[in-house]
Amino acid sequence: MGTPTELLRDIERRVLWLSASIVHHANRVRPNPSGLKVGGHQASSASMASIMTSLWFAHLTPEDRVSVKPHASPVLHAINYLLGELDEAYLTTLREFGGLQSYPSRAKDPDPVDYSTGSVGIGATAPIWGALARRYVGAGAGRQFSLIGDAELDEGAVWEAILDPSVRELGEIVWVVDLNRQSLDRVVPHLAAERLRGMFAAADWQVLTLKYGRLLHELFDRPGGDALRARIDRMPNPEYQRLLRCTAPQLRQRLPGGEPAIARLVADLDDITVLRAVRDLGGHDLDALGQAYSAIDDTRPTVIFAYTVKGYGLPTEGHPQNHSSLLTTEQMRDLAGRLGADPGRPWLRFPDGSEQASLCAEAAGRLRRRAVPAHTPPPLPADIGRTPSGTATTQAALGRTLMDLTREAPEAARQVVTVSPDVSSSTNLGGWVNKVGVWSPRERVDWFADDPETILHWREQPTGQHIELGIAETNLVGLLGELGATWSRWGRPLLPIGVLYDPFVSRALEPWSFGIYAGGQSILVGTPSGVTLAPEGGAHQSITTPSIGLEQPGCVTYEPAFAIDVEWTLLACLARLGRPGGGSAYLRLSTRPVDQALAAVPADPAARERRRRQAVAGAYPLRRADRPAVTVAAMGAVVPEALAAADRLERSGVPADVVCVTSPGLLFEALRSRQGREDGPSWILDQAFPARRATPLVTVLDGHPHTLAFLATVNQVPSVPLGVTRFGQSGTIEDVYRHHGIDADSIVTAALDLAPDA
Repeated sequence: MGTPTELLRDIERRVLWLSASIVHHANRVRPNPSGLKVGGHQASSASMASIMTSLWFAHLTPEDRVSVKPHASPVLHAINYLLGELDEAYLTTLREFGGLQSYPSRAKDPDPVDYSTGSVGIGATAPIWGALARRYVGAGAGRQFSLIGDAELDEGAVWEAILDPSVRELGEIVWVVDLNRQSLDRVVPHLAAERLRGMFAAADWQVLTLKYGRLLHELFDRPGGDALRARIDRMPNPEYQRLLRCTAPQLRQRLPGGEPAIARLVADLDDITVLRAVRDLGGHDLDALGQAYSAIDDTRPTVIFAYTVKGYGLPTEGHPQNHSSLLTTEQMRDLAGRLGADPGRPWLRFPDGSEQASLCAEAAGRLRRRAVPAHTPPPLPADIGRTPSGTATTQAALGRTLMDLTREAPEAARQVVTVSPDVSSSTNLGGWVNKVGVWSPRERVDWFADDPETILHWREQPTGQHIELGIAETNLVGLLGELGATWSRWGRPLLPIGVLYDPFVSRALEPWSFGIYAGGQSILVGTPSGVTLAPEGGAHQSITTPSIGLEQPGCVTYEPAFAIDVEWTLLACLARLGRPGGGSAYLRLSTRPVDQALAAVPADPAARERRRRQAVAGAYPLRRADRPAVTVAAMGAVVPEALAAADRLERSGVPADVVCVTSPGLLFEALRSRQGREDGPSWILDQAFPARRATPLVTVLDGHPHTLAFLATVNQVPSVPLGVTRFGQSGTIEDVYRHHGIDADSIVTAALDLAPDA
């Protein structure tokens, strides 16, 4: 009967073989008519095989969740196969259409994947926000593991997450760093592991280091062992990596480095032991890994630095260019012989009744999770029924709509959670925060509660519905994605809304997009937007965000012009969250005060409902001329300029229709549906841009003009797209609009250039 460590070692060998075979089959066996490189990462997988074998087969619980570094996806699939969670037919489909994804994908892979990874750094931090989201919904316990490569620690998003004040209390967070000292192209010259450990320790993380395995520790206890340890400790990374490529005689010459005590120690070792010693790192010592997992302090986050060899156990181990290298067919046959596998039947599991098969079955039973019950979010109203009057901004309308929701649909409002990177008050969430409080895992004293001059009340308690992070947009959207995934992870649907300054949407886009890809459904609100915040100048403008919203998969985007449009579109976006087939949304709001009478909201209930449906679908006719000579399609903050221009054109004998665009993305989808390229509805085009009223078209927005330029193809008419194409200037709105050519004068001029009888 084998010892537990021996059985784990057998499983580790099989995991290594399966992961290498998955990549080998995709590249060397499966037909490849196109000749394009398929790829895969045998070396990166090999350095993780020990770490993941120990974790899955000896330590994980069903409540734990794990984010696996992108290039170790074959290891995850190999483990899932041994646990009975992946059908054998998929092992030959890595990077094939409909098969195993290139990197772990929660939404697309056929086997259990806790976190989608692939964009370096984002997968590492996702479990932090997953832990926070789970605490928010109160969905039990369990650790959140991140298995990351050491090169991922170069990503700024990693340190932004580590330094956020909320992370210090998340004792369920465990990072395991695969410290193989290689990046994609080279051996890292100066890894500075001590500095990294110090940075984690300064953030009050528990730091555990697994540098050497049992054999090296035994050698360190022999005469000359202290010198050997000091020699390896101070050895540059490239020199150490070169030792991995040496024969035993070469090692006897190079390893001592001129130290007689080391030379004597090495001289007493046989060749096999010498070769084993330089590879005997803590990240491949199953006993050391087990002890580290057992030593985790659950009162604060933990990082385990596990020294490994990239390509461990493969012919390419330690080679500086082994990142994407592939074993030859002959090398795979040799590997099978060393690992006890059959190259002719590469997908064999352990024999029934064997101790190894029993251990796999025990782990599968231990890790089996209960099915997540489906819960539908509470119903939401489509129209609260209030008609805003006076002068208001779309930014302020966000907070007012949320407040109205607490009165009109309290059950749904309780599922709303807002997130902000230290801009709650400046984005008009103050009233909402005062109403619902700030979420904290434990209640904290509000020392300003009795200060009569305090307007924003910062009541931190477990029942709060607003989460405030530090000034880091990547943290905001990382948390937003995980809050938006609680419906599928834990059966607890939330309605998450993140608010940030619109110029920084571009900074936050990649992790938010990745969250959408992974199944997170949320609303991102960018405000204030564009050059409309004129005095702020070019540093705080956002030119391209309207087109970003149009192009972002899995997301509908709105840029409302009036407060009522904010209410209608926000309610529609909330209704898409927390459910199968749902999706995310991006709202671009403004701080420009606008006369709400310009919205001309119909008083008749049926006409009002028609207007609401049009606004939610992407556009509505705001003004119709008797016999239009031109159409002006305007979006967001510049709608008042479009209406003013229409008044002047009318007086000049050039009647103009004005269409208020709320969502260019939905209009583009409608156009593609009309062309037979999408399956969605196209009726909004007939109501906003009916063919019988087709005229030359001027489009205008506070953003890049190409965002709306496609509207000319709806009816194939001449057009002039107006918008912002340059960095901004400080000044009044009038000066800045004139500078960029989106003022009423510019709209009138463009319309007169287009109108045939002007």
